[in-house]
Amino acid sequence: MSQLAKVFTRASTGLDAPIVTIEVHISGGLPGFSIVGLPEGAVKESKDRVRSALMNSNFKMPKGRITVSLAPANFPKRGGRYDLPIALGVLIASGQIKPSIDILQFECYGELGLDGLLHATEGLLPAVIEANKVRHSVIVPYDDYQQCALVEHVEIIPAKHLLQVCEFLTGLGAPKAPAIQEKIAPKYEYDFSQVKGQYHAKRALEIAASGGHNLLLRGVPGSGKTMLAERLYSVMPPLSAEKALQHAAICSVANKEIDLSQMYTRPFRSPHHSSSAVALVGGGSNPKPGEISLAHEGVLFLDELPEFPRHVLEALRQPLESGEVHVSRAQQQVIFPANFQLIAAMNPCPCGYYGDGTAKCHCTADQIEKYKNKISGPLLDRIDMVLTVPPLPKKDLLSQENANAESSEVIRKRVLKAYEKQINRQGKTNDKLSPDEINKLIKLDKTNKQLLSSVIDKLHLSARGYHRILKVARTIADLDGSESVDKPYLIEAAGYRRFDD
Repeated sequence: MSQLAKVFTRASTGLDAPIVTIEVHISGGLPGFSIVGLPEGAVKESKDRVRSALMNSNFKMPKGRITVSLAPANFPKRGGRYDLPIALGVLIASGQIKPSIDILQFECYGELGLDGLLHATEGLLPAVIEANKVRHSVIVPYDDYQQCALVEHVEIIPAKHLLQVCEFLTGLGAPKAPAIQEKIAPKYEYDFSQVKGQYHAKRALEIAASGGHNLLLRGVPGSGKTMLAERLYSVMPPLSAEKALQHAAICSVANKEIDLSQMYTRPFRSPHHSSSAVALVGGGSNPKPGEISLAHEGVLFLDELPEFPRHVLEALRQPLESGEVHVSRAQQQVIFPANFQLIAAMNPCPCGYYGDGTAKCHCTADQIEKYKNKISGPLLDRIDMVLTVPPLPKKDLLSQENANAESSEVIRKRVLKAYEKQINRQGKTNDKLSPDEINKLIKLDKTNKQLLSSVIDKLHLSARGYHRILKVARTIADLDGSESVDKPYLIEAAGYRRFDD
């Protein structure tokens, strides 16, 4: 007589978590254990881990032919998350445990050790989010409980051992869950009060933070470009609960630790210029999120921009426009969110001291031109603001006091006010406005049209560059509390489009 059992779990395909039905069938015949449904290496090895875990947990391995089907069979299954549901399927099909609750109202995840212990499994947060949508409870490894508990209104059963799961299913009581860590207010390591002078640069960063604009900082070594960029996230609006959960899901899939103290803080990523295109945009044989996705709803800081390989920088062009990256492989296509704010820094020449007013620079005109040409025109066209950061004057450098420097908290209040104004008006930040929306929001009189006409001619602006000036001007007006975009705002915004000295 054959026996059949069904257990639900979910696969991991990017940020998607399609449901997988694990069917276990035990029939007569020669003993065997086969897994079907496009299992990859780690899943095929599951039968050995399950066999040892059952035997070391005082269960018996059925002597018949065991067939495990992972349905649907049209996409590959990866990782050790299927160990627990396969083991439960074998136990139920063989009659060794008889659940007193409806097993089909639960989804099970977890990699089994040979002794039956449940080990932490990467990428569970998207699965728990999807399980919550269909009102399923979840059984997860104890070590994954904290990240899974970020999803509200879902019943989570954390277990340390296979036996605890079996006791729960047979009505002997649920294992005790750990206390949920409190989401404390974020603490910023860096603060703008630590920056001496550079008021023009701070103003530009405040505008960029308010409207989500991309910014390029240029200047000689030691002028403070990196120091300024590292403090941008400290003045940005906090993440909403929905966006914070989405970013946590990206970190879960990428197997990155989720810091609950920084849950609602905008992410800040600063990859080295030796990073590959795959490391930056994501990919691999089993597609994983790249730096641009880990910077989703936050800042991607590229220091020494011209030192990045050109093909790596070119890979940023499409995500900068669409806010997502499409990774296509032979067996699957994955979409990762990548709505990041690009902040970049570069020197004016290869040696770094061109225009410093000293005799340090010995770069030729050809070398300087070649250095600048490492960044393509199409990528520069997607940068809203360019700012030259001058060296700090000697008197400011020697000063022991920084009394006039505003703290990040003060600047953040102004940024948040302008940000909320944009959200209430159009439901998104100004950098995401379409050309039609710009025309509706910004009414130009004859004088302003003449001004922009001369700006287009002098700066040789493309249509994208023209619209980006209007977006930045709209943000400056929002910071000033103005409903209309007047001439001073247009002039200041146009000043941030100067790519050449």
